[in-house]
Amino acid sequence: MWARLIAIILKELQQLRRDRLTFAMMFGVPIMQLLLFGYAIDTDPHNLPTAVVSADDTTITRTIVSALQTTGYMRVTRHPASEAEAGELLQNGEVQFVVTIPSDFTRRMVRGERAQILIDADATDPLAAANPLAAARPAVEQALGRDLVGPLATLAGRPDAFDLVIQRRYNPEGKARLNIVPGLLAVILTMTMVMMTALAVTRERERGTMENLLAMPVRPIEVMVGKIVPYIAIGAVQVLVILLVSRFLFDVAVEGSLALLGAGTALFITVNLAVGFTISTLTQNQLQAMQASFFMMLPSILLSGFMFPFRGMPIWAQWLGEALPATHFMRIVRGVMLKGAGLGDISPELIALAAMLLIVSTLAVTRYRVTLD
Repeated sequence: MWARLIAIILKELQQLRRDRLTFAMMFGVPIMQLLLFGYAIDTDPHNLPTAVVSADDTTITRTIVSALQTTGYMRVTRHPASEAEAGELLQNGEVQFVVTIPSDFTRRMVRGERAQILIDADATDPLAAANPLAAARPAVEQALGRDLVGPLATLAGRPDAFDLVIQRRYNPEGKARLNIVPGLLAVILTMTMVMMTALAVTRERERGTMENLLAMPVRPIEVMVGKIVPYIAIGAVQVLVILLVSRFLFDVAVEGSLALLGAGTALFITVNLAVGFTISTLTQNQLQAMQASFFMMLPSILLSGFMFPFRGMPIWAQWLGEALPATHFMRIVRGVMLKGAGLGDISPELIALAAMLLIVSTLAVTRYRVTLD
């Protein structure tokens, strides 16, 4: 019995050694999870880009801006000339917060007239905005307590010395579903489109029908397009179902253009299908194709900004996230659905997806030609 048992164990180890993809998945996925959760994932992001519109350049206002940065949550990166320009930066996603200080702030504060500071926050991701907004007022009060001396000492520590007005843009109530539901559109399409197409060529090979394709007078690009187009229709149906469920069950409406959202979604679906087709040319059977698809989906969920704030990740993780189609589509769908973004706002993401489609399609056609040879 022991001899037979050892023989079976050795046989299984030999098969694992030959199946390099499975062997790599056994070690690669745990290592990836450790690195991502240990280093890249941070639910309390710091150094978030902030724009300051200050029309009152005094010691007090400079102290306020410095205090906001001292919290570690805000990092002033832009000084727009007007509130309109600051609003565009917030809508484009270039900054997370906009701090506006009116021209009469110091004068009103000295007179005891309850001067106001306005902080506009991009609250599409409530997790990223909550802690910075909570830390803002205590930090400013503590900083002013040190600077308000002499004749102004009576203002130090007074809760009515100034008003901190906070506006949570695009998600005033801080509802998590307004952030999660649009993101699910990217995640679901990634999971289904990549996996379905990844099985395309491997299914032909396992069923023995690859010879039929080889005998047909078709080019590699024609085979790829022919296999992708039916899944584009399936993806369109999925998008329609998700949008209807989002609207009527979760009350998440599309604030922007449906046509623009549809164009971005079609481009994203095509990129995912091209990725899946490339995977199918790199793997030998359907099991390997599913494993490779999972290896693609895990970073798309963790590094795209779906589950965790994108800006909370270290720079190296953000660079990895920028290489994923889901990251760019996440910005498109949240921008159009929640912010009412236009073509100019999401054009960088569309260009990135188009570049990815060109690269992946070239690789897919090249690999498929090699497979035929």
